[in-house]
Amino acid sequence: MIRSQSFINHASQLHYLDSIIGNGDLQCVHQLRMDRRTFGLLCELLRSRGKVKADGLVTVEEQVCMFLHILSHHVKNRTISSRFFRSGETVSRYFNSVLKGVLRLQSLLLKAPEPVPENYTDGRWRWFKNCLGALDGTYIRVRVPENDKPRYRTRKGEIATNVLGVCSRDMKFIFVMPGWEGSASDSRILRDAISKPTGLRVPTGMTYD
Repeated sequence: MIRSQSFINHASQLHYLDSIIGNGDLQCVHQLRMDRRTFGLLCELLRSRGKVKADGLVTVEEQVCMFLHILSHHVKNRTISSRFFRSGETVSRYFNSVLKGVLRLQSLLLKAPEPVPENYTDGRWRWFKNCLGALDGTYIRVRVPENDKPRYRTRKGEIATNVLGVCSRDMKFIFVMPGWEGSASDSRILRDAISKPTGLRVPTGMTYD
């Protein structure tokens, strides 16, 4: 009976995985936010450079599929557990394994911002020589316990978190600092961001405006 149930679960796992990556690019993009070719390339990179391995229980493709599904739809561990017919512990373990693999690929996947050159002609940026991009803080409303509300109350009286965002010149995020209370000033958050070992790095002679 146990073997029979295991076989049924395995067949269901394969069926669900195939329904995402085996039925055309439209479904794959809808579920994972990338087409099948990109998905395949990412899996191969994670195998060869990210040190993500199949262990006989879960393939690399299924691990990456669970990882992307969580990021794409912001679903809970138990939701993925029921859809992929895996235990919550299995989902959590492989999510963290793929996340570590993606972090190992950062030098390959992340493009370093380029400063505005001396002879730049774009009217929006030509006055900002050696500028790498733009940064600013933004308030995002949050719900917090009653006793924490004074720390999260902004100058306008809203309960929010103050998030620092840094974009390259083509308006792609290259750094985000979440978590600060709404009462914190932008300058304080920026000082924290550049002081952390893994924080925002500004090369000598270059700026973010």
